[in-house]
Amino acid sequence: MNHKRLLRIMRLHNLLCQKFKNKSRQKYRSYKGNIGKVAPNHVNRHFQSDQFNQLWVTDVTEFALPIKGRKLYLSTIMDCYNSEIIAYKMSHSPTLDIATDPLHRALNTHQSQLNQLVVHSDQGYHYQHRSWVHLLESFGATMSMSRKGNCLDNAAMENFFGILKQEMFYGVSFESYTSLEESIHEYINYYNKYRIKTKLKGMSPEQFRKHTLKSA
Repeated sequence: MNHKRLLRIMRLHNLLCQKFKNKSRQKYRSYKGNIGKVAPNHVNRHFQSDQFNQLWVTDVTEFALPIKGRKLYLSTIMDCYNSEIIAYKMSHSPTLDIATDPLHRALNTHQSQLNQLVVHSDQGYHYQHRSWVHLLESFGATMSMSRKGNCLDNAAMENFFGILKQEMFYGVSFESYTSLEESIHEYINYYNKYRIKTKLKGMSPEQFRKHTLKSA
C-alpha cells in the first residue's frame, strides 16, 4: 500500500507512531586521532554504484541498555548497489576485530566478483590500523574515508543504523543483551530478505540481487 494512503488513514483515526517519538541520541565515536593511514574521500557523498562489489560502506554503532557497565557494538558492511548488509559482527568491546572480521569475510566471499572495489569508512581507529589497510591492499581494494567529524560523508551507513534502531530498538524493552543480539540478527535477516525499498523497484536487497543476476 502506498505510504501516503497509510498516512491519510492514520490521520483520519488520530494514530501516531510512538517509535518515531522515542529515541535516544547515543553515538559511538571511534576516532582517536591520526594513528595510522588516513585515506582521501573518493566517494564524496555519491553512494550510487553501477554494479555489485564496486562500493562498500562500513561503520560501527553502539547499543546501550540500562545494565550497568555494558554496551553492545555492531559493525556492518553494506554494498551500496542494493543496500544489502553483506557482513556484520557484534561484540561487547569495540576492538579491532569487530571491523576486520566482517571485512575479511566479505572480501573472501566476493573475491572473484570485485569491480575496482572502494571501501568507504570514517576515520575511526579501526580503519586507520595497518591490519585494515593491508587487508584491503591484499585484495586490490581502494580505501576511502569521510572527513573528520562529518557523519554526512558516510550517510548511507548512518541511514541503515537509523532505520535499524528506529524499527527494532527504540521504544522496545530488552531484558538482556542476549535478547538484543538475537533481535539484531533477526532484523538484519529481515532487512536483507524481506524489507522492500522503493529504489529497488519494490524488492528487498536480496530479491533485487537475485533478480539482477538472473536478468544479466
